[in-house]
Amino acid sequence: MDGDGEGHDEGDGGQGAGRHGDTGNDHASTVSDYRRRFWVSLVLTVPVVALSPLVQEVTGIGAAVSFAGERYVQLGFASAIFLYGGAPFLRGIREEFSELCPGMMTLVALAISVAYFYSAAVALGLPGRLFFWELATLIDVMLLGHWMEMRSVMGASGALRELAELVPKEAHLLEGDGSTRNVPVSELGPGDRVVVRPGENVPVDGVVDEGRTTVNQAALTGESRPVEKGEGDEVIGGSVNGESAVVIEVSRTGDETYLSQVTELVREAQESRSRAQDLANRAAMYLTVVAVVAGLVTLAAWLSFVGDFGFALERMVTVMVITCPHALGLAVPLVVAVSTAVSARNGLLVRDRTAFERGRDLDAVIFDKTGTLTEGRFGVTEVVPLGEPGEDEVLRFAASLESHSEHPIARGIVREAEDRGVEYRPRRASGRFMAGARRRPSTAGT
Repeated sequence: MDGDGEGHDEGDGGQGAGRHGDTGNDHASTVSDYRRRFWVSLVLTVPVVALSPLVQEVTGIGAAVSFAGERYVQLGFASAIFLYGGAPFLRGIREEFSELCPGMMTLVALAISVAYFYSAAVALGLPGRLFFWELATLIDVMLLGHWMEMRSVMGASGALRELAELVPKEAHLLEGDGSTRNVPVSELGPGDRVVVRPGENVPVDGVVDEGRTTVNQAALTGESRPVEKGEGDEVIGGSVNGESAVVIEVSRTGDETYLSQVTELVREAQESRSRAQDLANRAAMYLTVVAVVAGLVTLAAWLSFVGDFGFALERMVTVMVITCPHALGLAVPLVVAVSTAVSARNGLLVRDRTAFERGRDLDAVIFDKTGTLTEGRFGVTEVVPLGEPGEDEVLRFAASLESHSEHPIARGIVREAEDRGVEYRPRRASGRFMAGARRRPSTAGT
């Protein structure tokens, strides 16, 4: 629950996710706003604390820093902290009341408002105690907590940003004379032809016009095995090209791309509210009411026992802050963001959080193909020598031959040799690399 009214949506600019860029910038600006308010308030807190009678008495610096009219200086600094540092909480209580859902912002705003206005009245002549340094440090702590929480949520909400980063910023546009030039992906349109070199990310959705290669689209479709692509086959923007350069004719751009639709799906999942979140919000509202009532009871009880309003007020503010349901209010959106981001990074896109929440009641999961259950990469399970050389010798020859290849099977062979500690010497093959073709390169000297 966000009492300051700022959302936790995360987005990023770029092809396929461009329309969500403003949302991501708004979220980043909210984090920056909390950080700025915290540091400014912390600096303004130093003179307030130094001029506090309690701090002067404990540290023994009263004679060095006290002067006539110091309470008015405290009032000035405390007013700046209250109005600037406490602004998010004051906005939050207004928004929570307008939604008839009081929460943690209500408690913080009530606590700092009571402390400020009472202390201001004392500074202007009303008998009592000053709570300026308690007010300042409370605002500092709350700003720090919200800053850290917003940073955590923004970091956890990086699923959208990570999806957007799958698409390169530029593409190699193929001209009519056969030359290429780099252009921003946003300038591409249907019918344009682009060159995708080995190891590069496919910039847009399209159809292979020339060439043949394998494409790794595990981050988008969950298909762990690289998919063979030839002329006429569709490719998805954001997938990774394999060992051969291909020419792709653009078919979809912008919001029509597969990646853009996936990004929108993740964003909607992060914004959706599950039953657990609604329950937590209702619980936070009830806890807020309990905290306010407990604070008022504390004030009345200490007034009746001690008769010192300042002493009773300090206890009331303490009770209200301690009983504030911050943990409940901050944990739920953080868990939502973390679970969505972790799921997206592992190829699981959550479309309905309520349905995802009901998954805890599942007893069995049925997969439609075995490929879904693999690690998503090729590897060597067994080496079977057919002659005198042993397993390590065969693996050494194979790794030497495949060390410069980008093919996923070749990478699996090299990785197996490295895992077994088999030493091999990378050797440039004397044959020509052709996707899917057999070759007999020279192994002399290997």
